[in-house]
Amino acid sequence: MNYNHKDIEAKWQKYWSENQTFKTENHSEKPKFYVLDMFPYPSGAGLHVGHPLGYIASDIFARYKRHKGFNVLHPQGYDSFGLPAEQYAIQTGQHPEKTTRENIARYREQLDKIGFSFDWSREVRTSNADYYKWTQWIFIQLFHSWYNNTTNKAEDIQTLVQHFEKFGTENLNAAQTEELHFTAEQWKSYSEEEKQNILLNYRLAFRAETTVNWCPALGTVLANDEVVNGVSERGGYPVFQKKMTQWSMRITAYSERLLQGLETVDWSESVKESQRNWIGKSKGASIKFKVLSSKFQDIEPETSSVEHITVFTTRPDTIFGVTYLTLAPEHELVLQITTEAQKQAVLDYIEATSKRSERDRMADTKTISGVFTGAYAEHPITKRPVPIWIGDYVLAGYGTGAVMAVPTGDERDYAFAKHFAGAEGMPEIINIFDKDISENAFTEKGGFKLQNSDFLNGMDYEEATEKILEELEKTGVGKAKINYRQRDAIFSRQRYWGEPVPVYYKNGMPYTLPLSALPLELPEVEKYLPTEDGDPPLGNAKEYAWNEAEEKIVSTDLIDNQTVFPLELSTMPGWAGSSWYWLRYMDAHNEKEFASQESLNYWQNVDLYIGGSEHATGHLLYSRFWNKFLKDRGFIQVEEPFQKMINQGMILGTSAFVYRLEGTNTFVSKGQIGDKKVQAIHADVSLVNTSSELDIEGFKQWRPDFADAEFILDENGKYIVGHEVEKMSKSKYNVVNPDDICEQYGADTLRLYEMFLGPLEQAKPWNTAGITGVSGFLKKFYNLYFDGDAVSISDEEPTKEEYKILHTLIKKVEYDIENFSFNTSVSAFMIAVNELQKIKCNKRAILEPMAVLISPYAPHIAEELWEVLGHNESISRVLFPTFEEKYLVESTKEYPVSFNGKVRFKIELPLDMPNEEVEKIILADERTQAQLGGNPPKKIIVVKGKIVNVVV
Repeated sequence: MNYNHKDIEAKWQKYWSENQTFKTENHSEKPKFYVLDMFPYPSGAGLHVGHPLGYIASDIFARYKRHKGFNVLHPQGYDSFGLPAEQYAIQTGQHPEKTTRENIARYREQLDKIGFSFDWSREVRTSNADYYKWTQWIFIQLFHSWYNNTTNKAEDIQTLVQHFEKFGTENLNAAQTEELHFTAEQWKSYSEEEKQNILLNYRLAFRAETTVNWCPALGTVLANDEVVNGVSERGGYPVFQKKMTQWSMRITAYSERLLQGLETVDWSESVKESQRNWIGKSKGASIKFKVLSSKFQDIEPETSSVEHITVFTTRPDTIFGVTYLTLAPEHELVLQITTEAQKQAVLDYIEATSKRSERDRMADTKTISGVFTGAYAEHPITKRPVPIWIGDYVLAGYGTGAVMAVPTGDERDYAFAKHFAGAEGMPEIINIFDKDISENAFTEKGGFKLQNSDFLNGMDYEEATEKILEELEKTGVGKAKINYRQRDAIFSRQRYWGEPVPVYYKNGMPYTLPLSALPLELPEVEKYLPTEDGDPPLGNAKEYAWNEAEEKIVSTDLIDNQTVFPLELSTMPGWAGSSWYWLRYMDAHNEKEFASQESLNYWQNVDLYIGGSEHATGHLLYSRFWNKFLKDRGFIQVEEPFQKMINQGMILGTSAFVYRLEGTNTFVSKGQIGDKKVQAIHADVSLVNTSSELDIEGFKQWRPDFADAEFILDENGKYIVGHEVEKMSKSKYNVVNPDDICEQYGADTLRLYEMFLGPLEQAKPWNTAGITGVSGFLKKFYNLYFDGDAVSISDEEPTKEEYKILHTLIKKVEYDIENFSFNTSVSAFMIAVNELQKIKCNKRAILEPMAVLISPYAPHIAEELWEVLGHNESISRVLFPTFEEKYLVESTKEYPVSFNGKVRFKIELPLDMPNEEVEKIILADERTQAQLGGNPPKKIIVVKGKIVNVVV
């Protein structure tokens, strides 16, 4: 029978859609299982064959769990806010909503062609107002919450106000931006504006001055992962470090819980370690270095009020080795302490550093640069003056943005001191270890005894640390401290295409809109660029002000700061909507709450999450943070959002290269290059056949600059290209469109082939030529059910051999799916089909379970064959075949029969036959008689189930 994948796949995709086959109910007597894919961003380029890899794996598991009797939630939606759509809008004038809608339609069409079992009735889009209404609602909850370190959870801000009214800041243990001190009486005397300003110091969503990645060309702040080598990832525009007042999320309050929670989830160790490193827990000490006012003779009088610089160190025991202090160039005190003589050098250095991203500065361990401020601090123990430098190897956001430099104990401090040795403000290095300065001093934490360290002399790391902490706390200049590298997450972007922040400003202070006013919808603007005054694009909106009395949006012309107030003009970052989307899927169309308690209690959290490891320190941390916050406030019941996570590897593309002679438009076939100087250029893989031969005419038409190209061909008159396996990308012209594969070979073939390429979590190259084998296998599988063009199914009892083939496969497929070893399952299917084909098996008792077994992998062909077998219902919820060990237990054994150790023949005998019977049968066999030549054997040795040895 001809296997027509086009007709079969179109038929069943239509059936699933019309019958809502995969629609999931929130209440079922079946056990629940929640399978989730990482939220896709719908780019204009659509999907290439690398994108569906994780979706296919999750779909196999979701379908398998349905076969296992679970109520499976397997939803899909779109992370549809973001910078790419906005940039396209700026370039073309099209509204981002229009291009986003078109891109989503394209994605949906492609996803449907691959046959995913998504519950599309729960689709969400972060850019839809009915979704971001609840993102705004969560923001408001965060704004009206603080983190109580005593109870170790977030609480309503009103409980903090009550504490202030009764005790001021006495006995307050809260996550805060800076340490404040006031009494209850002082709190009561503060104005409304002063109180609101103080509360911002504690809110989980707050405004503060922060160093950000500012891109003037894009007019917005960029996240670290949007900056590459000092320029924007999108557009390649220069990016500068700049201090701005921005909305932030106090994720640092959750640092310890984010660390501890990693012990409770089933994730790869590499992702867990990425998060641990990002959070960066360190134990050490906070130490104050008094700024010496006597060194400030050239500084303006009003700046001389700087009292001290606080550093955080993990090695307080090395305090006697402090040679200088280094401040981050962005440190708030730098310009206040810099002397007049050093001011220009410091300003120039700050300007130069602003052009480097923090990521670049952290990664660069070779470049040494810095400037002396001219200022000094007092050593807290010895009281000697310590020079203060600035250097870009210190980051403002880590610790306090200042370090005490101990060159004998830290490699970067040592390199810095050696580089500036002899310069003004760089004293001699103080050696505090009991051996000469060497590379070993930088790699051994506490292996040396201290010297030149006063009362710490002769102590090791642990003794000295304990002793110095006692001294620092006794004198009030320091204390033990746990520090985290993780910083509060910047939450505002100066963009248009994002969630509006539901805040208005009264007397300079932020106030949230009432919940009844949500959603605060994104207004229409004439252009998507910043205003002439430098405000974000929302500053161009004409109807975007808040009438507090009437609680409605009104014209910006009505702003009087009495009853009508300005709204926040920044929007939320791209990660806002993706930090809680799995919860919305539980109850996607609820208009009264983000999800009902009933649905939240039923689904709890995600059982299996599949996505890329590149989100380890972004999306996954933010999601865990928001989830923990919502649990703290009683909205959900589960601490961790994603119980098990699998990171799929990357499907790599095979790029094609042509070789152009330098300075010409002549291209040399690969084998003809020799010692010629050539430039390798990517060519579109669609112009290359399976023999690596370039379509020369197509190449000339591909790009105008190649229209008059000339070619040096090989001896066969062909142009042969070179190949290289690398990331699949439009820029490398090595993208393979899944639509083309589905058209030519079918979606089931695509699904099986992507799994067959190799282990799910590893990177593997795509090779379209290899897909024909999988396509041929499906045709073989299909034809098991037919004799010619007629259906041929027998109701006879299968043989033991047939049962063995089936149950070997059941055991293998079940194990592989449970262990995400999908590639080996595909091989097992091929082996089983070949064996069944050889014995011409057409037994219903074998072929029915075979259809169910392959259904998670190749659902279209499985549905078709289930119908061929005479069933009317979808195969998707038919119970998975039960493995029975008895069919794999051998009842007979083919014994090798040897004579004096040499095997002469084999004979099949029952395994439970007594040894005496085996001996009789062996002796009676004519082959034995031929070997014995009429003589009796000396001995017959029977090793049950293994071998018979006749000793002559």
